[in-house]
Amino acid sequence: MARFFDTLTPGHQSFIEEQKIFFVATAPSQGRLSLSPKGMDSFLCLSPTEVAFLNVTGSGNETAAHLLENGRITVMFCSFTQKPLILRIYGQGQSLYPRHPRWGELVQRFKPLPGARQIILIQVQSVQTSCGESVPFFEYQGEREALNEWALEKGDGGIKEYQKKNNHTSIDGLDTGLSGD
Repeated sequence: MARFFDTLTPGHQSFIEEQKIFFVATAPSQGRLSLSPKGMDSFLCLSPTEVAFLNVTGSGNETAAHLLENGRITVMFCSFTQKPLILRIYGQGQSLYPRHPRWGELVQRFKPLPGARQIILIQVQSVQTSCGESVPFFEYQGEREALNEWALEKGDGGIKEYQKKNNHTSIDGLDTGLSGD
C-alpha cells in the first residue's frame, strides 16, 4: 500500500543513496510530457526537504524548460534488488546554471561529470512509497561511459556550441533558461 510523507526520512535517504538509476518526470502546461532515466551517481539528498541532481548535456533540455514554466517535477526511485520499494518525490524544482549564486556551493558536492550543464534543485513537497512487488530483478553491471567520453571529446567549446544548437529550447519551443550562460 502507498504511504505519504511530508519529508524524506533517514530511511528514504539511505534507500536513495543505494540506487543506481532514477527517473525524472516533468510536464509543460501544453505540450509533451518528459520522462527521463538518469544515472551516473548524480543525485543528492541535501536535507529532508531539498534534493538535487547534476544534469549533463544531452539531446534535449525538457526538464529545464518545464521547470521554468511551472516548476512541477516528480522523481522516482525503484529497487531492482531483493527488497522491493518504489519511492517518489513530488516537488517544485528549478534549474541552477553556473551563473546562479548557489552553483559554486552545490556543484562541489557532486562527483565531477564532463558536460555538466545545470543542477536541478528540488524543494520536496511530499514523498510517496509503495511496494514495488511487480518490479523485476535486475543486476547492476556498471555505468555507461559513452556520454562522458563524448563530452570530453567535444571539450568546453564544443559543448557550448552543442548546447546552443540543441538545449536552449525544448522540443515544444519553450525556453530552457540556458541561453543566459
